[in-house]
This record gives sequence, structure tokens and C-alpha cells, in this order.
Amino acid sequence: MSNQPLSVDDLSSGVCCSPLIAEPLSADWAGGLARMFKALGDPARLRLLSLIASHAGGEACVCDISDSFDLSQPTISHHLKVLREAGLLDCERRGTWVYYWVIPTALQQLSSVLAAADPTTDDGALVMA
Repeated sequence: MSNQPLSVDDLSSGVCCSPLIAEPLSADWAGGLARMFKALGDPARLRLLSLIASHAGGEACVCDISDSFDLSQPTISHHLKVLREAGLLDCERRGTWVYYWVIPTALQQLSSVLAAADPTTDDGALVMA
């Protein structure tokens, strides 16, 4: 299993995003998903991801989200780093501030892999369990 985060190409290939019930996960794909789910397993990181995703324009500066937490700036930066390394966020420095945005394909992968085929439909349509 690689320690490298999944790239956008890995996430958007479509090969890796079948539901858990359709076929077993490969070791590499399971490792990448585990990093994402582990990153989201912390309430502060889950809130950070939500704040950034729901922010106007789909991106947020650290200065926009820091006041929402009773955490120090270094702790917030650590949580953002974990989310970036898991492949859930990307960022860009603009002057003295860093702006973050959610990687949509990462969220799609998390959603897709947990989707279950609805046994009541003939077309195999995927629905959230």
C-alpha cells in the first residue's frame, strides 16, 4: 500500500469507484479510501471540510474559517494539512493567506464506494444506503 495520497487522476478514473457490494476493493484503493475516511474521522476536520465546501465560491481563506473554532491557528493548519494529504482539499497561497477548496472527485469517490445497488430496481441504479 502506497503512502502517497490519491491523485485527481486516480480519483476520476472510474475504475476505482464501484460500490463495496459490486466487487472487492484492491489493496491500494482501500488504503487511499482509508486515509480519506480517517481524515474525516476527526470532528474538527469534518467541520473544516464542511465550512470550506459551503463557503461562498467553494473556497475559503484560513482567515475566513479560523474564528469558527476554539482551536489555535497551528492546530487548524495541522488539520488542513491532514485533509490535503488525504486528497480531500487543495490549496493556493495568495499573498499572505492560503485559500482552500474541496476536491469534488474525492467526495464523489467516498460517496460512490459506499453506494449500494437498490435490489428493488431492475436497472441497478445506485442509491445511498
